[in-house]
Amino acid sequence: MPIQSMLEIGGQSIAPGSRVKLELPVAQLATGTPVAMPIQVIRSRKPGPVVFVSAAIHGDELNGVEIIRRLIAKAPKITAGSLIMVPMVNVFGVHSQSRYTPDRRDLNRTFPGSEKGSLAGRLAHIFMTEIVDQCDYGIDLHTGAIHRSNLPQIRANLKDPETRQLAEAFGVPVILNSELRDGSLRQIAADQGTRILLYEAGEALRFDELSIRAGVKGVQNVLAALGMMRKRSRKATPEPFAANKSHWLRAPVSGIVRDLKRLGDWVEAGEALAEIGDPYGEVTATLYATRSGVIIGQQNIPLVQEGDAMVHVAMFDEEDMGVADSIELMQDTLLDSPVS
Repeated sequence: MPIQSMLEIGGQSIAPGSRVKLELPVAQLATGTPVAMPIQVIRSRKPGPVVFVSAAIHGDELNGVEIIRRLIAKAPKITAGSLIMVPMVNVFGVHSQSRYTPDRRDLNRTFPGSEKGSLAGRLAHIFMTEIVDQCDYGIDLHTGAIHRSNLPQIRANLKDPETRQLAEAFGVPVILNSELRDGSLRQIAADQGTRILLYEAGEALRFDELSIRAGVKGVQNVLAALGMMRKRSRKATPEPFAANKSHWLRAPVSGIVRDLKRLGDWVEAGEALAEIGDPYGEVTATLYATRSGVIIGQQNIPLVQEGDAMVHVAMFDEEDMGVADSIELMQDTLLDSPVS
């Protein structure tokens, strides 16, 4: 049986059949303190895909950090290929609890970066050359922004059959066909043939147990689908529903919000989603759904300014309320089980 070739990260050779924890140097702080990206690598002796799982490209998106921590703690047995886990890509942002790098750039708009560019560009370049360029597949873990929650969902290029198959294997009810954005990790990775799933779930600077459990299980499901882990026996699995379009509904006026619907609810076109009122208790406007679909994103703060994005609704080719049942099944199955 052929064996895998050597894998090298940060000048360190990682042999097949080994499990290695390392710290990849990325920069120094102004104080001279070195900053390093934590990485855990698990390799099988048997050839197979090389897959990375990354979190905190936006430094305030912490659910993914906990997902990878739990995966590492489980010490998964990789039966083929190699798994590279990076719990904190934007280590600067995690330290400062900020979405951005210290130069105020969005790391996920900076790829592929440059060895001699800005701080964000250099960090993007290191992650691309040391990790992504060596991988066949990747799972990039994200959350919603501050004061905004996302239902567990996979965003990917569903027009590619293999990517869609992996998106469905992840095992969350909603998968969304998502266009590639210039400078994003997904866009640059796609250009070189690395297929990426982007997992969105929860809110920035918060742990959400449902999102974390769905993420842990989803990563394991994808690895099993790629033949890198033994398939686990499943009880009930949510049926994935593919959405080809989604849109944000915005506040028609400024005021105080009373939500009428929750994240994960199925809504009909014309149904009231939220009321906006003034300080005197009067309702000044009502936000209505313009299309039927599922609420996959929602603002949490009860104050809005006119034009603020309030509710994100995903639409499906066939209006099927079965997606709501699938979401409920996911919640019941994951939250009723012991901590992953």
